This record gives sequence, C-alpha cells and structure tokens, in this order.
Amino acid sequence: MVTRRNFLGAGAAAIAVPLLPRRAFAATPARFNLALLNASGQNTAFAYVTGFDNGRPVFVRADGSAYYPPSPSAPVTPLGADCAIPLGANGSTVRVSVPRMYGARIYLCIGSRLDFYVNPGPAVVHPSFLNTSDSNFNKNWTFAEFTFNEYELFSNISYVDFVAAPLGLSLRSLSGRVETIPGLPAASLDPICYSLQQQATQEGSAWNSLIQRGPDGRNLRAMSAHYQASRFQDYLTGYIDACWNKYRNTTLTVDTQSGFGVLTARVGGDNLLRFNNGEAFAKPSTADVLSCDSGPFSLGGASDVRKAIIPRLAAALNRTTLLDNPNQPNGEVASRFYRNAQTNHYARLVHERLPDNRGYAFPYDDVTASGGPDFSGAARSGDPDTLTVTLRALR
Repeated sequence: MVTRRNFLGAGAAAIAVPLLPRRAFAATPARFNLALLNASGQNTAFAYVTGFDNGRPVFVRADGSAYYPPSPSAPVTPLGADCAIPLGANGSTVRVSVPRMYGARIYLCIGSRLDFYVNPGPAVVHPSFLNTSDSNFNKNWTFAEFTFNEYELFSNISYVDFVAAPLGLSLRSLSGRVETIPGLPAASLDPICYSLQQQATQEGSAWNSLIQRGPDGRNLRAMSAHYQASRFQDYLTGYIDACWNKYRNTTLTVDTQSGFGVLTARVGGDNLLRFNNGEAFAKPSTADVLSCDSGPFSLGGASDVRKAIIPRLAAALNRTTLLDNPNQPNGEVASRFYRNAQTNHYARLVHERLPDNRGYAFPYDDVTASGGPDFSGAARSGDPDTLTVTLRALR
C-alpha cells in the first residue's frame, strides 16, 4: 500500500513501513485526467505538474506532453521549456491528461508563474519557502502530491511543510466511486497565523516564528514547527520526560499493524525504551519529535520492525497522547489529540480548521487505530478517472 511516507522517495519524505502485499487487480489506465479548478478569487493562476519517470525528472505540459529536462552544464539553470498550465479565470476548470509518474507534485501559484531550475544530473530545483533569495519565495504558491503507478493513483494534501492557499481534492474512479478530501477552507491562513501569534504571546514561545509574510506585510504562509526547531529547544522536554518516567513502571504496548505484530516496551535503568524484540529508543528531543526523522527516529540503518515502531511513537508524541495511552495506536481517539499544554500546536491548529479532520500536519499523521478513521487526507484508486484539485483563496 502506498502512503505519503513511501511514495515520495528518498529526500522528499521518510520511508516508514514495508509495503504491504498488493492485492491482485488489473493495472491502472495509462493516464488519468487532472482537473484544475480555479476558485482562488483571482483570474490569473498557474499549475505545474512534475515528478519522476524511471528515475528521470519530468514535467507534464498543458497539452499532456512530457518534458524531460536535460542535465545542464551549470547549477541553477532555468528550466528549458514553458511547463506552466494556465488555469483560466476564477471559476473555470482546466483539464490535463497525466501519465504514470511518481514522487510527483502539483504546484499551483496565484497571480504569477513559478520559476523552476535544473542542476546537473539532472535534478529539478523546486520552489523554496526556506530560501529568502529564491525567486519564488514571495509568491503565493502551494502544492498537492501524488504517485500514479500500475497499481493505483495515490494523492494527498500535505501541510507537513506549510499552510498557504488552501486546496481540496476529489478523486473519481472509473467504477463511479468518488473520494473527496475537502482540505482547509478558503481564507484559513490568517486565522491560523493569528492563533500561532496568540499561542506565542500566551506562553512566551516561538510559535509566531512559523509565520512568513510577504513584502506587503500580509501573511503568506505558516511553516511546520520542525523548520524552526532550534527556536523550540526544550519545549516538549517536560512531556517527554513524563512519558519516559511513566514507562519505567508501566508497560507500553505498540501494535505495529504489520507482520511484526504487537510489541511491548519499558524504560530501563539505561534510560532506553526497550522493546521485547530488542529494539531500543533513546529519549528523543523536541526537535526529534517535531521532525519525526532525527535522533532515535532516524530511519538511517533502521530495521524494518523499527521503521514500523517509529511512526507510532512519533505520532503519539506529536499528538501528546503517549503519556495517557499505553496502548498505541489502537487506543487513540482524535478528541484527545493535542490536549497537553505543550504540544504540536501547528498540527493542532491545522486540524481544528479541517472540516473532516483529514490532512497531513506532520509526517506520520496517517497513523491511526486499526479500523479507525483516516487522519491523513489521502485519496487513492486502482481505476482512477479524474483527480480534481481545487485552488481556494488565500484570504
């Protein structure tokens, strides 16, 4: 099964658990229809579809043709073709035929085109929200993600990097099934930024450092907390310490929801959370929890069973449910997420505004109880017909 954590590929998202055995079913169509609905309130908007095809970066142009950028002789060479897909006036829909590709993104930008560059390799230089000298930094852009292979089309809305102009997804299958991910409502950014500022003022903390503003001083996007991890220092230390102290005398049970079954753990005299299969976890830092991929949560050299444990521990710590629930993740209930005073308030604020509570606000936001509700905001189909992406107003 594809998840956001394994479809993007190395460097774009962490691989968390082994792929489950695939069911036997007919191959997907060679192409799916991408419908781009401009509901931004603006008459100028552009989309870009880019990903990988057999290891090569590829763009899909407005006519459905593929452009494979050649390897340039120098870094940061402008993309050698116009791959912008004009969305048309507000309220209009543009359709593009998309071939199989993986680790793909659908970028959307309101008011202007995006600039893409290529490094030797070739390797595409994507728009950056971290590099203030990037020509795209002050533009109003956002993205959705997908992978389309012979087994299925997997797509999701992600807030793992930032919140900006909201998107919605709707995936219709050839069989007639429709799966809709509403995403954040229009004009969600300003309320989220206001709440981040209020949280920072209330605590004297760094949540307001996540807010990025444009040249006009207005909110442009809100970053995920792990991009400012150094500003949070020991923000979650008290909570993490309390968890480690609890599990010195209480058994933690983790259902890997895989062939590795249910494991148990306790914190020993060496201060390691040691599982009954031999895997051991040092106490993570705040930065480790927010990133989900450093310290004891690093996937480098991790065994497959460790890759199954990490998401469940990291999710419980981001949601601050590990202290109260020793049966992870099967005892998890969304109403108890983010209730600790110190928690991942970025994720809390995103989920509070999602009409169905579905959307990736941290890398392991797809962790849920067996048979429980989906929190990830992903849609998938083995017989995809049309994926509709709706671009909503920033404010």
